[in-house]
Amino acid sequence: MEIILGGIKKAIILIFSLDEEVLGITILSIKVSGIATIFSVILGIVIGAFLALTKFPGRNILVALVNTGMGIPPVVVGLVITIFLWREGPFGFLGILYTPLAMIIAQALIATPIVAGITLAAIQHIPEKMKLQIKALGATKIQFLFFILREAKLSLLASAMAGFGGVISEVGASMMVGGNIKGYTRVLTTATVLETSKGNFEVAMALGVILFLLTFSINQILTAIQQRERSE
Repeated sequence: MEIILGGIKKAIILIFSLDEEVLGITILSIKVSGIATIFSVILGIVIGAFLALTKFPGRNILVALVNTGMGIPPVVVGLVITIFLWREGPFGFLGILYTPLAMIIAQALIATPIVAGITLAAIQHIPEKMKLQIKALGATKIQFLFFILREAKLSLLASAMAGFGGVISEVGASMMVGGNIKGYTRVLTTATVLETSKGNFEVAMALGVILFLLTFSINQILTAIQQRERSE
């Protein structure tokens, strides 16, 4: 209990004193996870909508892959990205391993199946009669897609929240492809692991509190948007 209370006190001190290192770690966390979420939302909605609205041979296999990807361990993603970006790997010539860009790629790959899976389920739950009515009114393919996505907008916002929650709290892949380099690739989750391994439990708890507050604040904003859309 003392560690928890000490961690909360330490978090308050770090937040209000604008500790330079903690501020840098927090900003990097927002930057990496924010960009990764944006890319995953775009890709995930496209993939989910495509799978939900089209029929073709092998579709069920792709749907199964998306559903599997929703629960794939982040360390597996981190391992694959590391192999591909390693010096001897296919993309080693890019030299982006142990950089924020590699972390963004890994986190985007983690979140995309989550967004795609929720999008797929949301669109499939739209009544077929409504889809037929939209087509009967002479809507073009773009207009049809627009109306379908608009109808599923609450679920799409939920997918964005799920995607962000999946990457902002992720540690395994970020540490593997980012290296947890101080002042360069260290984010809140990897910093928490580091401080815990060093026995600095109060500092680790403080970072955990800051991570929770950050995640809660962003999800609160997205939730407010979602609920406002629901009431309209």
